[in-house]
Amino acid sequence: MARDVAEKFLKDSAVKSFDQRHREIINTNIDKYNLAFERGKSKFFDLENSKKKANLIKWKTIENLERYLLDFESNFTKKGGQVIWANDAEEARQAIAKIMERHQAQSVVKSKSMATEEIELNHFLEKQHVEVFESDLGEFIIQLLDQKPYHFVTPAMHLSLEEIAKLFHEKFDTPLDASAEQLTMKARELLREKYTSTGVGISGANFIIADTGSIAITENEGNARLTTSFPKVHIALVGIEKVIPTMSDLDLFWPLLASHGTGQNLTVYNTILGGPRQEKDIDGPEEMYVILLDNGRTNVLAQKDQRQGLYCIRCGACLNVCPIYQNIGGHTYETTYQGPIGSLISPHLQGMKEFKHLSYASSLCGKCTEVCPVGIDIQKMLLLNRRDAVAQGLAPGMERRTWKGFTYAIQRRGLIDFFSGKTKNFFLQSFFKKTWGKHRELPKLAEKSFTKQWKERRDQ
Repeated sequence: MARDVAEKFLKDSAVKSFDQRHREIINTNIDKYNLAFERGKSKFFDLENSKKKANLIKWKTIENLERYLLDFESNFTKKGGQVIWANDAEEARQAIAKIMERHQAQSVVKSKSMATEEIELNHFLEKQHVEVFESDLGEFIIQLLDQKPYHFVTPAMHLSLEEIAKLFHEKFDTPLDASAEQLTMKARELLREKYTSTGVGISGANFIIADTGSIAITENEGNARLTTSFPKVHIALVGIEKVIPTMSDLDLFWPLLASHGTGQNLTVYNTILGGPRQEKDIDGPEEMYVILLDNGRTNVLAQKDQRQGLYCIRCGACLNVCPIYQNIGGHTYETTYQGPIGSLISPHLQGMKEFKHLSYASSLCGKCTEVCPVGIDIQKMLLLNRRDAVAQGLAPGMERRTWKGFTYAIQRRGLIDFFSGKTKNFFLQSFFKKTWGKHRELPKLAEKSFTKQWKERRDQ
């Protein structure tokens, strides 16, 4: 199976890389992001110092993860909220199903959440005959197409305005030449009624705040705020790594997330939720649940060298600068988390054997590390993943034999010099042409090795 997954990735990557229309759309959208990002990061007095501080806070938090999670649980339950610990996706799905059953809910309204995508919640609820309404415009479009998100921040980045207008025309009879504003208003018209008629709202969270027992949600459309305010029950599904120690840490993380995610100084809506409606509150749910999701995160935590992958705040900046992501697209990865950070954490979340190939899907140019707002050394972590794959005996037999032979030969200069350049080139063409790729030419080795040339020059 692992080989099938890797081969499918290579095949899909080759197809997508030569899809000219796809590349035009992605390059256009990422160019817009780059302009916004340059403006956004220029607002920091000392961006590098802010990134170092964020890295230090996340290091402190992840190194003491159990303590901060228990602090959150204690403070959240004091306000009447309920915390559910889910070891894996199935436990999280079943916990949500029980809440739905207890309240006899036949429909849910959802705000954008990568964690719910991770556990494939929509498909699960649909099998339970529960209607699911995505309230984020990008997620709504993806839901209509029955696709997975293409990107952390902009799920429908791979679609042009014309393609979305055609989709809305087919589904809702809007004009084929509808503008972005018209499409947004149509989506709003369809979704507004769902907030008040649906009994359960499901969201994710950008941060878990330990000292106040709260969750923080960042958005630009206001749909998450409606999703968590109108329904009588609010369920938040959050990865355990999202915890930060104090409320004051948001002063750092909110601007970093906004500037690196969308190029804004601060996103339009930033909401802090600390439990169900209190006596003096004018809105909010009657019941609030936070499901703390592991689902392989403790596997990453167990990797002393790679656990900094849990520092990620899901801004998507590393995807936007990655030459591999820009060429092969988000869907090719076949994982919830794509791009460089996805290539780092997915082998640990979903299995090194099946997804080790993603750690090789990198040029190691270092742009991902350079742009990361919390200072994750992603390129180094990818190399460590490769090391671990070899140490676990997951490298193909042919690859192991090749490197063994190379190691033997490179330590014996006389053996290498014994063969002529013509023989070496024949060997490369015969055994490495397919590996090197059909779109690249193999390098030609010199007829004489450097050692031979040096000897001849010295003897003259």
